[in-house]
Amino acid sequence: MPVVSVLVNTYNHERFIAQALESVCAQTFPASEMEIVVVDDGSTDRTPEIVQKFAPGVRLLRKKNGGQASAFNAAVPELHADLIAFLDGDDWWAPEKLSAVVETFEKNPEIPAVGHAFFDTSADGTPTELVTPEKRARITLNNLEEVRRAAVGKCLLATSKLTIRRFVLQRLGPIPEELFCCADEPVMDAALALGGAVLLEQPLCYYRYHSANMFGFDSADPVRNRKRYEVQQFLANYLPGLLARLGVAPELIPIFLQRADLEIERFEGLHGGGGRRQVFRAEMRVFRQEFKNPTAGYLIFKAAVGALALALPPKQFYRVRNWYAKKNLRRFREAVGRAEPIVPEICRRIPLVKQS
Repeated sequence: MPVVSVLVNTYNHERFIAQALESVCAQTFPASEMEIVVVDDGSTDRTPEIVQKFAPGVRLLRKKNGGQASAFNAAVPELHADLIAFLDGDDWWAPEKLSAVVETFEKNPEIPAVGHAFFDTSADGTPTELVTPEKRARITLNNLEEVRRAAVGKCLLATSKLTIRRFVLQRLGPIPEELFCCADEPVMDAALALGGAVLLEQPLCYYRYHSANMFGFDSADPVRNRKRYEVQQFLANYLPGLLARLGVAPELIPIFLQRADLEIERFEGLHGGGGRRQVFRAEMRVFRQEFKNPTAGYLIFKAAVGALALALPPKQFYRVRNWYAKKNLRRFREAVGRAEPIVPEICRRIPLVKQS
């Protein structure tokens, strides 16, 4: 029996799948103690042909296109290990990934999940940003403070960063196939509800931004944006019931999900019919939910942000907002005024290349 099953989900990743599989095959973890299964969700390019070149060490499962959740549901029964490590076919791992993760599970037998720091990269694989916890951390959904930390820290548990114990999927059951993307969201949330996760400070994964990303890449395609919005809305309706079924206290569930609700509000302002007023409401809600004890200078700054949200078209406003974040101009705002974060920062984003 393998110690860990590596589940690679892929769809039309002919440009990237070889690098993903090479990174798995190059792990310092013993090859004899892992299995590698690729589930291909109906690719129409050369992806299956490229995967076959890695046989027999890599097993390929092919299915009709149905989305990420359907791919997970088809592949999980084919896995044999107690630990399951997920990898998207357009991302790749550092060589020591599995060794570090399996060691963490061995030292923490009660923990259902392990995540870790990662690099954001451009389409050509150039690292652009390091996303890392301040230090090794454990996050749970046991109380108000932990829930707030988990809502921020769970970005270190998304697909290619996530390894779980099999019982999480057994308790979760089939993932709703409405989730053609973001199928990792119920998995990571179930793990947090069932005991939490350890977050490692080592960057063990490279997350690739490219034009075919469903999330994380700003799209002008109205069809894609509508699908993204439908997934977010489905999660908003599905996750409260899931978390309640897995034992999370009812009063904590809205706190844990409020960031996701905010993203829906922002999305409606940007791509829906909400327009400038919707963007204004969303940005003011961010301020109320995430900061306390603002100085007078900070209040003036936030008033200026609100005025800008009302003055600019939503796309232009978020373009300015993203530019502000990439340039790390917060340091100039801090010279004007400050506010205390309600939730202490658990993650840092460190730019690695100069942003244009």
